[in-house]
Amino acid sequence: MVALYVLLFGQICVASCVLPIGSQPEQVHLSYPGVKGSMVITWTTLNATESIVEYGLWGGKLFTQSARGNCTTFVDGGSEKRKIYIHRVTLSELIPGFTYVYHCGSEAGWSDVLYFTALIESTSFSPKFALFGDMGNENPQSLARLQKETQVGMYDVILHIVLYSFFVHVNGLQSDKAQVTKPKIHISEYLQRDFAYDMHEDEGRIGDEFMKQIESIAAYVPYMTCPGNHEWAYNFSHYRSRFNMPGQTEGLWYSWNIGSAHIISFSTEVYFYLEYGLDLLFRQYEWLKGDLEEANKPENRAARPWIITMAHRPMYCSNNDHDDCTKFESYVRLGRNDTDPPAPGLEDLFYRQGVDLEFWAHEHTYERLWPVYNYKVFNGSTEEPYMNPRAPVHIITGSAGCREKHDGFIPKPREWSAFRSTDYGYTRMHLINSTHIYLEQVSDDQSGKVIDSLLLIKDVHGPEAWL
Repeated sequence: MVALYVLLFGQICVASCVLPIGSQPEQVHLSYPGVKGSMVITWTTLNATESIVEYGLWGGKLFTQSARGNCTTFVDGGSEKRKIYIHRVTLSELIPGFTYVYHCGSEAGWSDVLYFTALIESTSFSPKFALFGDMGNENPQSLARLQKETQVGMYDVILHIVLYSFFVHVNGLQSDKAQVTKPKIHISEYLQRDFAYDMHEDEGRIGDEFMKQIESIAAYVPYMTCPGNHEWAYNFSHYRSRFNMPGQTEGLWYSWNIGSAHIISFSTEVYFYLEYGLDLLFRQYEWLKGDLEEANKPENRAARPWIITMAHRPMYCSNNDHDDCTKFESYVRLGRNDTDPPAPGLEDLFYRQGVDLEFWAHEHTYERLWPVYNYKVFNGSTEEPYMNPRAPVHIITGSAGCREKHDGFIPKPREWSAFRSTDYGYTRMHLINSTHIYLEQVSDDQSGKVIDSLLLIKDVHGPEAWL
């Protein structure tokens, strides 16, 4: 009789203790939608379920509030046509600076209990960021250190400066491929490098694994992204489906405000994957021009004097990889003359609009530049080059770790290259106030040692700063 009871109990336990794998939330990540007092929570399930977030203030009773969102079906473009279900819920009327405890899912399965702090909306807010690019699911060298630092509250926002590219529809408008002039350089030359390496691999399962890895960071602070090139497959559908950024362009280009900064994310890939629509290149350029003009209105520049950009492929670099870094023909910087009409570059636009700081990745190294425009150095002074510089400052931070390992440098740095390192690592930024930004580079190879730093000081912002 005892043996029978044990057997029956064991069977009941096995049946009741099996996790609801298909309906269990995974890949949880946050993003800031650019709306005061809001946060977007995104996650994935393998089965269709409801989309619910239960939350409450830290220190109070758990899950006193609830919000519902929507679930969309994502179909990978591989032979299996594998499906996953992506859930999005927006939390509103959050109290700035207060920490919330939450979990997400449905009665069919819940995530772990997680937490985040609602962003402070004040222009006097002094946020801290971690910035990095080119971190993949294989050899994510910097991930463990970033996990710990994020969970102990070192950062308010993560900027991942490298995600895929663009797509055929923006705001419901279809690209006109018939108008695209075939580029002289074949597209296949550019189908190398960046985010999860590559999210579409193994019918999208590599993307799932990478998203699970970054949950230990991205579920705690807003994880803001920009498109890169390694996710080119199936018209970059993994990027635009898995992430939720401000605006209506599925994260291809957007801007948002935090503290004394206006931050712009855009796609360098519109200059390379012309097979998906030349019109996107021109549409982004016009959007950038309009966004920068709006940011430069006197009342806006006074409130948010810093203009910071983040994008994938750098305008300048000194890596020895037989592309823009050695040919010095950057499409992003100069534009393209092999399209009809010719495509404008971005360096002149950013210079005319007084962009202060430009972050890049793509090269699997770290490089800090002197203030530079048109390959000429415009330091503030010999003694203090970053005090009131007369050109934008560029930082390349693509060494977080991936399966492609490091990139090398040309032996002799160019005159605009101030510091270079092949150590795995990432960048920290402290937006101190309207005149000071502190930056430092962390070496994971050297157990978290700060190997480079600078204090960028600007008493004047805008185009007049270059005079």
